[in-house]
Amino acid sequence: MTTPHQAIARIVDVVQPSTLLVCGALAEEAGKNWKLHNDACHLITLTETAVGDAFPLPETQDLALITGVLEHLSRDQGELFLGQLRNYGTHQIAVVVEPAKGWNLTDFIALGFRRQAELSCDGKSSILYTYNLDTYNHKRAWNNPDNWANPEMWGKAWW
Repeated sequence: MTTPHQAIARIVDVVQPSTLLVCGALAEEAGKNWKLHNDACHLITLTETAVGDAFPLPETQDLALITGVLEHLSRDQGELFLGQLRNYGTHQIAVVVEPAKGWNLTDFIALGFRRQAELSCDGKSSILYTYNLDTYNHKRAWNNPDNWANPEMWGKAWW
């Protein structure tokens, strides 16, 4: 079974972010390691206590890594934090959370996340959830001028 370290490292390696936001011990470790090998990377580190004050971000981030943070926030604070990351400043988000701490699949699905993997390290289980802006809202076949009632008006009239 994959460990949280391996999963986070794989995500960073696949995304190759030039801007990276990290929050949580494991995320911070991965971010520092990535920055060490990629000098051009811009790294933002948030603490658990600063998640509410982080927005707006100075620039849109390629990737946000969140590990071991949601378990220490209230439900409202956690949802607000993930929602702000998703809506105001990050193309992709990876969250590692312990399922026994009150966060479940439906909480993440409601925020547009997907369950990616079950992780295990030293007998502790956790789950990796991801959000990708590019694949979140799939293109629908019916939403184009060919299926529009008045194709000549596509993109011209907004009501």
